[in-house]
Amino acid sequence: DLLSDPPACAFPLVHGVAGEDGSLQEVLQAINLPFVGSDAHSCRRSFDKAIAGSLVSGAGISVPKSIALPQAMFRDLGAGGLLEAITEQIGLPLIIKPNRGGSALGVSVVREAAELPAAMVGAFAYGEVVLIQRYIVGTEIAVGVFDDGEGPTALPATEIVPDSGLYDYTARYTAGTTEFFTPARLPDNVLEAAAETAVTAHRVLGLRDWSRSDLVVDADSQVWFLEVNVAPGMTETSLYPQEIAASSVSITEVLAALVKRAVARS
Repeated sequence: DLLSDPPACAFPLVHGVAGEDGSLQEVLQAINLPFVGSDAHSCRRSFDKAIAGSLVSGAGISVPKSIALPQAMFRDLGAGGLLEAITEQIGLPLIIKPNRGGSALGVSVVREAAELPAAMVGAFAYGEVVLIQRYIVGTEIAVGVFDDGEGPTALPATEIVPDSGLYDYTARYTAGTTEFFTPARLPDNVLEAAAETAVTAHRVLGLRDWSRSDLVVDADSQVWFLEVNVAPGMTETSLYPQEIAASSVSITEVLAALVKRAVARS
């Protein structure tokens, strides 16, 4: 086991709660086992979408207007009037998502006010706090960040085109339901802005080794930050491996560099 026969380092690849919320990292830190990726504190603040968005916005990055609403407040203050006030303040369309969660579980787009209560109930099934956020219509992209010890740099952006129009759980994990283009089919200046956004988010949130920022580019070519992943997926439908394949480094070089950095921290 990890205590009696520890490896040289751990490579956390677990998504969502426990994998990206800092819990696993805190355990690894407690047993002094080196691991790839960000420390527990950075994972915690990055996994909370409202906190991460606020910190990134403070660095001058565009973040959609949003409100984090706890379930108790949703219930106690009266759902109808509260949701009406929030809708008037943020505007439609909205995207509803658990404030702390991964893999797009419980996420839905609300285009009419009447759809909002059901969307809230669906999101609350995955967490006690729901993020109500202005839905930015545009081109969804993901930008991975890799740090081999020389500082974080952005990998080529991946453009995401789901058949359903929403990059939800099904679109993420069902092969053939989403088209990907790496590098993204966007002008060079927009790709440069997206790369800078991802690297800035990585730095502001105190992340290390690697990360992946989810962004959207609107009709005016404005890049918006949505959220960050501290343990990017590495499955056959994941984006980070596609970005490595389109870069000047191989996946073997990336993984070896990440492990080398983790071991050196011991």
